[in-house]
Amino acid sequence: MARGGRRLGLALGLLLALALAPRALRAKPTVRKERVVRPDSELGERPPEDNQSFQYDHEAFLGKEDSKTFDQLTSEESKERLGKIVDRIDSDGDGFVTTEELKTWIKRVQKRYIYDNVAKVWKDYDRDKDDKISWEEYKQATYGYYLGNPAELHDSSDHHTFKKMLPRDERRFNAADLNGDQTATREEFTAFLHPEEFEHMKEIVVLETLEDIDKNGDGFVDQDEYIADMFSHEENGPEPDWVLSEREQFSEFRDLNKDGKLDKDEIRHWILPQDYDHAQAEARHLVYESDKNKDEKLTKEEILENWNMFVGSQATNYGEDLTKNHDEL
Repeated sequence: MARGGRRLGLALGLLLALALAPRALRAKPTVRKERVVRPDSELGERPPEDNQSFQYDHEAFLGKEDSKTFDQLTSEESKERLGKIVDRIDSDGDGFVTTEELKTWIKRVQKRYIYDNVAKVWKDYDRDKDDKISWEEYKQATYGYYLGNPAELHDSSDHHTFKKMLPRDERRFNAADLNGDQTATREEFTAFLHPEEFEHMKEIVVLETLEDIDKNGDGFVDQDEYIADMFSHEENGPEPDWVLSEREQFSEFRDLNKDGKLDKDEIRHWILPQDYDHAQAEARHLVYESDKNKDEKLTKEEILENWNMFVGSQATNYGEDLTKNHDEL
């Protein structure tokens, strides 16, 4: 799901800006925005096939960050590293990579960025170094400046943002805090920062989406609010063709009960689709394209023969990854 960051006033302070930026305070967009939460956050729709480019496959197999830089490894280096990766994907050690094993790998790679993100910010919030983060620690780290200077906040243009986000963060924190002790373990804090990845947080994702888009506060999203979330008119110019298409999408596929607006169930159906597993689809695609003998599983040799689809010549961090324990990735 694409995210935009709301511009925070400089007076709010660097810490608040950094703390809230990953949380995706949404601005009124000037370009098309996608709200749909994919089953794998970094894995979206497959683009039209391009036999000259395997970028989508590389990102799915390696992770988005590790697939950004190309042409820093020779083909021999790529093949050597890929061979070691294949040994890890083959979890039962039978010499074959199945679609299920490949899907498991892709899902693990796609989730890795989440835990890397939490690891990077953990020390900023765990102030007493007890390996858990209390609500008070998070609140002080994120909002402490204005909590200590309420008069300055009252005069700030960020007053409305602050008043909205503090209770919203507390509500999300409480949802992630499964045992209700007002402290978050690493897993609970991961659910707090990345609620779209956790089943028990899906209702929060739906509720926050509704609150973001529902500008008239009636508890629903009408067509104009739906479009305004994706596109802002500039000087009352004509709507692009894709906006007209989205209006049709709203009427034909989003508004399931045809009452002209989206309720929570319809929003959930829209942003949390349950009928398509992108990791499984990508795994099937990779197997189909590389399975020379059509036995519906891959040998290491078959994968290495089609190495450019899996890793190409791009630089990866797998030299580092291969030193980690299997469960760390």
